[in-house]
Formats: sequence, C-alpha cells, structure tokens
Amino acid sequence: ILVVPEVFKGTGVEGDVLTHIAVEDHVAGLSFMTILVLFLSTGLSGAVLMWHSAYYNEEKTVENYEQQLHSTALALGRELDYTILSSYNTVTKNAYLNYLLKKYGSNRYILLYKNQIACNMTPFALHITESNRWNTEEAASIIQKTGESRFLITGRTVPGNTKGDYTLVLVQDISEIYIDIRHQVMLAIFLYAGGAVLAVLLIFLSTKKILAPLQSLYLAAEDIRCGRLGRRVPMQTRDEIGIVANAFNAMAAQIQQQLTELSDLSRQRGQMLGSLAHELKTPMTSIIGYTDTLLHVKIKENQQKRALTHIYQESRRLERLGSKLMNLIGSYDNESIRLQKTDISDLFARVKALERPNLDKKQIQLHTDCHIGQLLLDSDLFESLLINLIDNAIKASSPGSAVYLTGKENSISVKDEGHGIPSKDLRRVTEAFYMVDKARSRKEGGCGLGLSLCSMIARLHRAELIIDSQEGKGTTVSILFKDE
Repeated sequence: ILVVPEVFKGTGVEGDVLTHIAVEDHVAGLSFMTILVLFLSTGLSGAVLMWHSAYYNEEKTVENYEQQLHSTALALGRELDYTILSSYNTVTKNAYLNYLLKKYGSNRYILLYKNQIACNMTPFALHITESNRWNTEEAASIIQKTGESRFLITGRTVPGNTKGDYTLVLVQDISEIYIDIRHQVMLAIFLYAGGAVLAVLLIFLSTKKILAPLQSLYLAAEDIRCGRLGRRVPMQTRDEIGIVANAFNAMAAQIQQQLTELSDLSRQRGQMLGSLAHELKTPMTSIIGYTDTLLHVKIKENQQKRALTHIYQESRRLERLGSKLMNLIGSYDNESIRLQKTDISDLFARVKALERPNLDKKQIQLHTDCHIGQLLLDSDLFESLLINLIDNAIKASSPGSAVYLTGKENSISVKDEGHGIPSKDLRRVTEAFYMVDKARSRKEGGCGLGLSLCSMIARLHRAELIIDSQEGKGTTVSILFKDE
C-alpha cells in the first residue's frame, strides 16, 4: 500500500525472537518429570500471557489513533465548505487544504478527493487502488510491515457538507510499540531462563534430599542382605519416608533378634550334641571292653555275671541319655503343647506313686502338701518336670532324710535336705550337660540334662524355675507361675 523512502528503513528490530530452554537430563525419574511439567506449564502460560499483552497493546494503539482520526475528521468537516471550495482554482484549493491539514495533523494525514490525492502531508506514497477501502463513516485500519518498520494506516470519510467526496487517511509509524513488545518478550525470556535454572537447581537439590532416605534404605537393605544385621537407617523426619524407615528398622531389629535366637539355639544344640558324643563315649567304651572280654577271654562264671551286669547298667544309661536328649530337642520344637486344667493334688499323687521305688530304695520319705486346686498345664510334660526334680532331690539326699513337694498360691516347689549346690555353680546348673559333681552324677546314672529340661518345660508353661540352695543345708527348686 505504501512506498517508503530508503531513509525510513532499518529503524526496527527484524523478526520474532524464538527461544528454546534446554534442560539437561541430570536428574532421573521424579526430578526430570517435575522439571518437564513445570517448564511446560509455566512456558505455555507465559507465552499465552505475552501474546495476549501484545495483542492488547496493538488493539489499544489502533483504537487510540482511530479516535484521533475521528476527531480530526469531525473538525475538518466543520471547516470544509463544498460550495466555497468549488469556486477556488486548483492552486488556491490545494493551498487551503494544506493549511487545514497542517492545522490538525501536521505530517500524519493524507486527504483524498473522490479517491484521488488532494493533499499529502506525509513522506509516503499511497496506492490509489487501495483507497476505496476507507469510503465509510467508520474508520478502517490496517497494519503494514515495510522492511523493519510497521505502519498503521487508518481512514474514513470526512463528515459535513462534502457529500462523502473527501476521505481523511492517517498514517502513523507504530514500530516503537513492537520494539517495546520485543523488549518485554526478551525480558520475560531472560527471567524465565533464570527462573528455570533456579528451578532446576532447587528441584535437583530437593529431589536429592527427598531420595537420600531411600538411598539409605537401599544401602541398609543391601547390608542386611549381606549379613550385616546391625545396620539401621538413620531417620529424623516424621513424614511417610520416616514411617517406612522406622518400620524397616523395626523389621531389621526383629530379624536380627530372631536370627540371634536361632544362632544361640543352633550353638546350644551343637554344644549339646558335642557333649552327648562325649557322654556316649564312656559307656560305649565300657560296653565294648566288657563284650570283647566275654568274647575272647575265658573267665569265671561270677566274673561273667559281673561283666554282664556292667553291660546292662551302661546300656540302661545310654537309654536314659538318648531319651532325655529326645525330650530336650522335642521341647525346643514342640508346637503341639496343650494346656488343660489339671488337678494338682492328683498330679502330686501320680508323681509320688511313680517315684515310690526310688524313694524306697534309698529309704527317703516324700511329703506332699497341696493348697492349689487346678492349673493350666500339659500334664505329661509337667509330670516329667516334677519327676526330674524329685530324682535330683533323691540323688542329693542321704538315706533316712525327707523330700518335700509343696504347692501353694502360684508356685510349686521341691525341697530336699541334701548336700546343696555351691554358689559358684548355681547360675550354670540349668545348662545342658552341666554337672556340679561329675563323678557322683555319672555314678548315679546322671548325664546333666535334668535341670536343663526342667527349665525349658517351665518356660513352655510361662513359668520360671528358681533355685535356692545352701551348701550342706539342702536345695529348694521352685516353679513360679507368672500372672497372666
């Protein structure tokens, strides 16, 4: 539409500015997704906001110049008199029109008469073929980009007595508006880039901080998998990760405790089997020796009888040893214990009847005194416990003495008047195969498993085995039931 002289070229900023914010993928997973969503949301919203701002500024600028055109056209219409102008010659008319345009608009206006240029105060040349678009009472505007500059061209007919023959066109360089818009875009990009860098840094650090406890959890799990059961996760927070870490620590502690118990149990069984092998060696050696003698040596009948008696006694000792070992192992693994209400008086009577031969053999009296009605017990196991305690009391007592089996309140006790247990041995008497007097114990057929078995049976009944003894004055073994 316009032909612009060379002097007006090169005064603007050429082209639109395109920006690309590249985010290096140094943070995996959550960090990358967070940055991507943040950049997309802020970038799109920022671009929409900048576009809306540019469109609004352009629209308001056009509206402002259209109002100026409207005001000038009204004022010009009041001063134009078609009758008077028709009487002027061409030179006089043009001079008058130039005067009016300078009065109202300086070098911004072009006045057309019947779509022909009557007066042009601008340095631009207007294509006449495009002039018919402004033959309306409402302003019509276009924005033309010429080189690096942008021009607003708006026009309308001049109202009044001119019969629509005159058209006023305003030409205004509005490049400054687009320069301002570009400056705002560049500033927004700069701020966005700075904010993006800051956001990447903050998200990276915060993500690293958030994921650090998970890394600690992973390392702790690896340590536990490799057998370092004492490893725990240091955790100070009370958020969801802190809750998980506390649960993990509790799980690790429980696993460590269970494995420790299993290790102790395995160690105890290893010691027990080692002690058993040692205990089996003596009677087996004796049996093999006597048997070899009977097979290869001619001896008298009374010597044969004595040898067979030794073989019999050692064989019975092996039988008792094996039986107690099976009971001991069974107590570790027993999951079928059935606690039932058991009458304690009847239990005492059965135990006394079973122990009668041993008591008579050593001329020892067993006195029972029961002040308990019923208790929840596994009758067979508890009977075995009492028999073991009474057997120990008989072995420790002298002929003619007494053993007392008493039940009252929440305890059952077995008391003897024997030689007692030295204080240094009290803590160990419940260990498997531990014997205070090994020579005397073996002589009487013992193998050191009785009190160990009794202690485990008591624990299975949620009771505690308490041993009170004074050397030379006797021993009292109490089974103390814990309150439920």
